[in-house]
Amino acid sequence: MTAQRKFVSVAAELPGAKTKALLERRQQTVSKGVGNNHPLFVERAQGALLYDVDGNVFLDFVGAIGTINVGHSPAEVVDAIKEQAEKYIHTCFHVGMYEPYVALSEKLAEITPGDFAKKAVLLNSGAEAVENAVKIARKYTGKTGIVSFTRGFHGRTLLGMSLTSKVKPYKYQMGPYAPAIYKAPFPYPYQRPASMTEEEYGEFCLKQFEDFLLTEVAPEELAAVIMEPVQGEGGFIVPPKSFVQGVFQICKKHGILFIADEIQTGFGRTGEMFASTLFGIEPDLMTLSKSIAAGLPISAVVGKAEIMDAPNPGEIGGTYGGSPLGCAAALAVIEKMQREDLPGKSRVIGDAIRSHFRKLQDEFKIIGDVRGLGAMCAVEFVDPDTGKPAKEFVAALLQACYRKGVVLLGAGVHSNIVRFLTPLVITEEQLQEGLDIISEAMAELSAVSAGAGKAD
Repeated sequence: MTAQRKFVSVAAELPGAKTKALLERRQQTVSKGVGNNHPLFVERAQGALLYDVDGNVFLDFVGAIGTINVGHSPAEVVDAIKEQAEKYIHTCFHVGMYEPYVALSEKLAEITPGDFAKKAVLLNSGAEAVENAVKIARKYTGKTGIVSFTRGFHGRTLLGMSLTSKVKPYKYQMGPYAPAIYKAPFPYPYQRPASMTEEEYGEFCLKQFEDFLLTEVAPEELAAVIMEPVQGEGGFIVPPKSFVQGVFQICKKHGILFIADEIQTGFGRTGEMFASTLFGIEPDLMTLSKSIAAGLPISAVVGKAEIMDAPNPGEIGGTYGGSPLGCAAALAVIEKMQREDLPGKSRVIGDAIRSHFRKLQDEFKIIGDVRGLGAMCAVEFVDPDTGKPAKEFVAALLQACYRKGVVLLGAGVHSNIVRFLTPLVITEEQLQEGLDIISEAMAELSAVSAGAGKAD
């Protein structure tokens, strides 16, 4: 029996009539290559709630894939955008400079890890930030090699997908890829051999990286290593702190730049403003985007001033890079995060999510692992008998939760992981209602599965 809901309100039949009409129009005019997780057309959004065109209300546990850490349409950010739009929408920084670009660069230099002089370049998207970070690293070092990691995700552009590990849907039949890209093994603590302690596993993974520099590419050929401090699309995998610090020290020893891809981990998601702080490192370069501006398309590369100054004028940038609207929104976002201590709220949310699912592990043996930092949480589902990834169960769970009013997203190379990216402004009541709905959906799916097993 479905409990009475305070926030969620969905019709018995989804999608509704207006959504169906829009789906038909989409089918006629939008490339099928643009994927969608659910048949959902949003009419408005506020905080952690999505209101669709048919009047249904959903709890948003995806946050535009980690883009809405401050919630949907926060008043302070909306006001900042309106105020900027009334002055000018765009002038192109290469043609007519504007103060918000400088102000945001100053703020990013202030809040990112590292007590050294920093500079920034503002761009449009996460993938573009990654592209430019690699360009800057190669220009500064005079070397070409770039190391990324297995299960890493860095975008869908040519260089982005070259750095990315997951073949389908991001790379399949889209090669050849960019040259001088090397993939090193990345830890997966959930798959740690039972014979190893956590400390031993961290040492083992670091030894793998050291061997990689002997068997795959010489450190003298490397411009940079790019790493997500917590892997996003790869499954919200939290590596041992010793591994991250060890790779960072190896980079320093050999003059290799360390690029922290904090596009998904940044801006409070992991319980600190940036995940690099949790791992005790000060990256040479950082790529930032997603929650930087509450949904406006803007990104940044921030790093040591001497490195950022390696390119000559005109070698980095772009027509829309660092749009005035995005800069104004980003400044308002950062101010809100600091004023309301949203990184602190992230820790509370994450503790609640992990505690909820760890309590369910005895009841639902299909829950293999519960992990995360701050509100960047994941639950990995595996067949309790075979240990194989429970991809079909996750696919069914995402759809069942959608029909009950909670929007969820999967992750991992086997698509058997549910990731949580709730807005950090979600209330305790909203979070609990969403978690209860997910539990209800899991129970129903498990009952159906058990019934099918008895029938067999």
